[in-house]
Amino acid sequence: MTSIYDQDLPRNEANFAPLSPLGFIERAALVYPDRLAVVHGRGAQALRRTWAQTYARCRRLASALRQAGIGKNDTVAVMLPNTPPMVEAHFGVPMAGAVLNALNTRLDAETIAFMLDHGEAKAVIVDPEFTPVMQKALALRQSSLPVQVIEVEDALYGPAPVRLGGLDYEAFLAGGDADYAWEGPADEWDAIALNYTSGTTGNPKGVVYHHRGAAVNAISNVLEWDMPKHAVYLWTLPMFHCNGWCFPWTVAARAGVNVCLRRVEPEAIFGMMREHGVTHYCGAPIVHGLLVNAPAALKEGLPQGVKAMVAGAAPPASMIEGMEALGFDLTHVYGLTEVYGPATVCAKHEAWDQLDIGERARLNARQGVRYHLQREVQVLNQDSLTPVPHDGETMGEIMFRGNIAMKGYLKNPQATAEAFAGGWFHSGDLAVQYPDGYIKIKDRSKDIIISGGENISSIEVEDVLYRHPDVLAAAVVAKPDARWGETPCAFVELKAGAETTPEDIVAHCKKHLAGFKVPRAVVFGELPKTSTGKIQKFELRRQAGSATAIDV
Repeated sequence: MTSIYDQDLPRNEANFAPLSPLGFIERAALVYPDRLAVVHGRGAQALRRTWAQTYARCRRLASALRQAGIGKNDTVAVMLPNTPPMVEAHFGVPMAGAVLNALNTRLDAETIAFMLDHGEAKAVIVDPEFTPVMQKALALRQSSLPVQVIEVEDALYGPAPVRLGGLDYEAFLAGGDADYAWEGPADEWDAIALNYTSGTTGNPKGVVYHHRGAAVNAISNVLEWDMPKHAVYLWTLPMFHCNGWCFPWTVAARAGVNVCLRRVEPEAIFGMMREHGVTHYCGAPIVHGLLVNAPAALKEGLPQGVKAMVAGAAPPASMIEGMEALGFDLTHVYGLTEVYGPATVCAKHEAWDQLDIGERARLNARQGVRYHLQREVQVLNQDSLTPVPHDGETMGEIMFRGNIAMKGYLKNPQATAEAFAGGWFHSGDLAVQYPDGYIKIKDRSKDIIISGGENISSIEVEDVLYRHPDVLAAAVVAKPDARWGETPCAFVELKAGAETTPEDIVAHCKKHLAGFKVPRAVVFGELPKTSTGKIQKFELRRQAGSATAIDV
């Protein structure tokens, strides 16, 4: 029987519109047309544009793409650093109905060629810094589909090392209409972006985002951070990484300022913070570590109360102390490419401020609770899909469901079905859940070390390594062992000037770990990292077979 609430109450254009983050820039330009939206560079030479100017450029880009024959569900790839054209692409491309594929600028030509072909890119926008690798990638493509090349010029960088024979970006925009009457998606389930996973084993998978997820995660970012209007956001996090955790759309929602940054270097970061009054920034632990361990002279005169967001490895006590010394407020979030970047947050409580640094570090090391607009995050038994006891000890797999989850993997129905089996997105991260509902990762499924039948969490060992005052970065992987099957092998990057020995590291671990968890091998050196600062454990696993063993 039809309910009275379903009778003669139709959905129509007056009472329903598909969710999309594109409306955020339209509102920012309407309400705050003269507020600063983008700044690129420092001093008198810096490029500055208002929200009205930025919105007009995005509309020009959308119009020009449509005139070039690019429209609904066509892929537009971009090979750009965190510069103004990258901000514009996050709005102009989907305004044309197309799908934005932000390419990782650290990738090799072969991988880029695969992504261009797999995503069926019809156009690619390229920064001058990356024209050499793009030239190789275009030559390596297997597809016969043509790709329109659009080349950016950046006065702060200089001329491109090579020319690709494409259209000039500014000339391309000039041919577009600044008043272009773009339309939002007909369905909020329409694709807005394509992001590729790291592809450490075989070809990377293409993660497809929808307009609804992009909008609700952008708003969740505002809510988790209590982000005020006109926040000044420094782009230390690559916009190619999960679309910058959706922050291009978040900043527009708050009519904030995008402070562009081509390279993550402490001197440039601190200089931007002082000159532009930065209030917010995000990054992997390595980024925050760079700032904490920078020379004291670089840290003088910084704005106080800067909000910092960290994802990846849990922040150790030394990082929390270092950030507090800078006057920064650190928030720990967790997520994956498949859930638009961060989808849980370690929401802090005022009572924690009264605790000692060790206890605060323990609490802040947890991955926390669901984002505001994510429906559910649970630690579930991998077989029964039932919640594990909230005892902080029973391990299960972190699983998500709700609006902040991908559409699926492009052209990969089997992987999509496996990822969403049982009505949950399976993260692959093993964790426990505490009585207060907070989640803490114990390890990735593939990173658990099984030594003599005992499970060893690599994260637990890494947490101990980070407590050593001379350790800058650390990662633990399994090393084959004839007797135990495998044992922990620690790769350690020391702070500049440190004279710590492998034996010192082992002695430190023995104070805090059961004997079977103590690394049997310690290797010093710079750790391999992705462009987003994530340590590449697959590379370390390759090296572990030749690591020098230490008797413990």
